[in-house]
Amino acid sequence: MKLGIFYIIGLVLLTDICDTISQLFLKSSINSIDLHINTFKKALELVIRLAKIPVVWLGFVFSGISLCIWLFVLTRADLNFAYSVDSMRYILITLASMTILKEKIGTIRWFGIIAVVSGIMLVVLG
Repeated sequence: MKLGIFYIIGLVLLTDICDTISQLFLKSSINSIDLHINTFKKALELVIRLAKIPVVWLGFVFSGISLCIWLFVLTRADLNFAYSVDSMRYILITLASMTILKEKIGTIRWFGIIAVVSGIMLVVLG
């Protein structure tokens, strides 16, 4: 790795935060419309309706920012390290969906999150 480990972890965390924001915007947008799609015409109408929602575009912007930062990370860090640390995304999205979207998170999923955190720690320390 060419840059410090904490710098890389910080950048990966920033990509994960941007991606989490993007997913929240996209989920809230899709929840706000009727999803009865049974024909190609209905699917096309859905795409057009989604394109008219500003929050969808904000989701795309945050996704683009995440991608740009991620590409920078890939030029500076080993892929196996960066991708392992990128698993923080699952934790952030779960916590955000629980607090912001009021989704329920079951016990088994919490154990899975603990396993992901443990795996990230092993990769960072290893």
